[in-house]
Amino acid sequence: MLQRYRATGADLPFADLRRAHGVAMEGYFWRLSDPASGRVIVALCGIHRGRAGSPWANVAIAAHPGDFIAAADLAGGTADPAGLGVLVGEGAFEAGPARVRADLGERGALDLTLHDVHAWPRRVLGGMGTGQVVPGLSQHWHPHVLGARASGTVRLGVETIDLDGFRVYAEKNWGRDGFPDRWWWGHAQHFEDAPDTCVAFAGGAVTVGPFDTTATALVVRRGDTLIRLGDPVLSPVRAEVGGGSWHLRARGPRWGVELTATADPQDAHVLPVPLPARGYSVAGALQQFAGDLHLVLRRRGRIVYAGRSPLAGLEDGGRDAVEREIERRKVTA
Repeated sequence: MLQRYRATGADLPFADLRRAHGVAMEGYFWRLSDPASGRVIVALCGIHRGRAGSPWANVAIAAHPGDFIAAADLAGGTADPAGLGVLVGEGAFEAGPARVRADLGERGALDLTLHDVHAWPRRVLGGMGTGQVVPGLSQHWHPHVLGARASGTVRLGVETIDLDGFRVYAEKNWGRDGFPDRWWWGHAQHFEDAPDTCVAFAGGAVTVGPFDTTATALVVRRGDTLIRLGDPVLSPVRAEVGGGSWHLRARGPRWGVELTATADPQDAHVLPVPLPARGYSVAGALQQFAGDLHLVLRRRGRIVYAGRSPLAGLEDGGRDAVEREIERRKVTA
C-alpha cells in the first residue's frame, strides 16, 4: 500500500524525500558557487521511464562564466528507492549523499565530495510543506542540501578547476509527466555579511486530476534556523515572474520574506528538459547562473536581515520554449 502511495509522488510525514518514488521522472540537481572567482558549476541527472517502461537518463554539466554545457541522453539508469542514490552506465553518473561523479568523456567530468553538510533536518514535512502528502500532484520539489563545503575537481573540456572553496546546494524534483507547462525557480547563497544564509524557491503550474493552479514553495536557511513558506492558507507565496525579473513575497505566522531578483535573459544557459515518455531531453530550461538577488527577512514584522547575493541561480521556464525545441528537432531530423 505504501509503495502504491509513493508511486503517486506523495510521501508520508517524516519521510526521506530523496528516495526514488517510481514515477516517470526522478530529477537530481547540484549547484556549486564560488564568490572569490565568480564561478558557478551545475551538475544534473534525471532518471526517467519511457512509454514502454524502459529507463533512460539525461546528464549534464554546465558552467559560468561562459556558456559551457556538456549534456547527454543515455540508455538505462537506476534511482535508489531507499535513499539518495543514482547510477547511470559505467561511470557516466554516480551520486550519493556525499559524493557526485560524472564522466562525459572529452566534453567534461566532475568528481565532487561534500563536507560539513547542512542537510534538511528531520521534520514533519519537506520543502513543499503540505503538498508533500497530496497524491497525484504533477510536480514535487525538495531542497535537501542547504549549504555544504566542496572538494574535488571539475573538467570543462580541456580546463580543470579545483573545487576547494566552492559551496554546494542540492535538490530533488520528481513527477509523473516531467516539467510543468510553466515554472520558476531560484537559489542563492554568499549573501553580504551572511555566509550562513541560503534561499531556494520553486513554483509553477500544478495539476491534481482535473484541477490546476499555480503554487510556489520558498525555503530560507539562516544558521540553524530553517524557514519554509508556501502553505496556501498559513503562509502563501505571491510570485511575479517575467522579463528577467523575479519578485516573491511571503508571510507566515512568524516569518516574512521578500525576494527580488534580476538577470539578463540573454545571458541564460539553455539546460536540458527531459521528456520522459518520448525518451529524450530538449534544450528548454533557460537558467541564469549569476543573477542579482536581494533578500529581506522579517520576524514578526521586524527586519532581521537584508542583503544581496550576486551569484543567484534563476529560471523562468515554460512549455513554449520546450515545444519550439521539439519542432526544431523535427525539422533537422
